[in-house]
Amino acid sequence: MLLRETFPAGPFECNCTIIACGDTKDAVVIDPGGETERIAEIIASYDLTVKAIIHTHAHLDHIHATRDVKQAHGGDICLHRDDLFLYDGIEVQAAMFGWKVQPVLPVDRYLGDGDVVTLGKRSALVIHTPGHTPGSLCFEVEQPGERTLVFAGDTLFRRSVGRTDLPGGDSRTLMTSIRERLYTRDLDAVVIPGHGPTTTLGDEARANPFVRA
Repeated sequence: MLLRETFPAGPFECNCTIIACGDTKDAVVIDPGGETERIAEIIASYDLTVKAIIHTHAHLDHIHATRDVKQAHGGDICLHRDDLFLYDGIEVQAAMFGWKVQPVLPVDRYLGDGDVVTLGKRSALVIHTPGHTPGSLCFEVEQPGERTLVFAGDTLFRRSVGRTDLPGGDSRTLMTSIRERLYTRDLDAVVIPGHGPTTTLGDEARANPFVRA
């Protein structure tokens, strides 16, 4: 059994998710953009052990609470190397919104396409989907007897796609990533985007106004 809690975190309501193996209680935190108290409550209520903190990309709203989660619960900080310039530049990102933040902690593991993040008897497959940022990642989690989950970050939304007008963004690359690396997968898979409601790969392949299969 896979345990999953998804909730909007921080002022930008990034979808933060905690997933865990129901048998071993090994957990992964995806995109901790805030709500450190809620994260702590979920970890405590299920008696979880955080093995990794993984990021779909390194924009401020997806990494804002990474330091706090790491210091409170442990786990390897994981990121694609191509987004390191954004991760290390968290203070510059924060200054754009008048925020003050602490420097980031070092990345423990760099993730690449085809890598696997293990949580007990379950695992998340890493899919590199550049475009929104150079190091954008999606994470595919298969559930025996249930629908596959795809944590898509800001690459793909319900009836929309990630913006590409920020540093490192590229619209043509984004479209290629979605068509060739997402729409070629299990179209019944449930997509948990970085913001907003869930969808499925099939629904977006048929009806997304920005990029169709």
